[in-house]
Amino acid sequence: MGLNRIIDIAGSGMNAQSVRLNTTASNIANAESVSSSAEGVYKGRHPVFAAAYHNMLGNPDSTNLSGDAASAGVNVLGIVESDAPLQMRYEPNHPLADEKGYVFYPNVNVVEEMTNMISASRSFQVNVEIMNSAKQMVQRVLTLGQ
Repeated sequence: MGLNRIIDIAGSGMNAQSVRLNTTASNIANAESVSSSAEGVYKGRHPVFAAAYHNMLGNPDSTNLSGDAASAGVNVLGIVESDAPLQMRYEPNHPLADEKGYVFYPNVNVVEEMTNMISASRSFQVNVEIMNSAKQMVQRVLTLGQ
């Protein structure tokens, strides 16, 4: 595996963590939004990742099913809504309360989201360090010929 492949893999990890940070920020921003119905309330969102590794253990010159060269990294498959139960609070004086006096809040736990944000930030930092190390190695290889 060449050093360029390492940079590609770290880049895919950085992209995945960026998506994770953005969805976490969206969840935190909407954590206190309210609605008068369960259908209208914000539902927490989470990205779905998949490890991408094709033909990495076999022949490095082989191609995968899509015809691309062997690759590895992280794929973002999509963003799904959380299936955790929504929060119903009895607030009869709230302007958005339903006829029974309940207001619906999102299924977002701010503490969990902050933990996700810290984890994603650190994972992003690790990928940046990997890229920097690979870049330094490439620079050192280039100076060997001098």
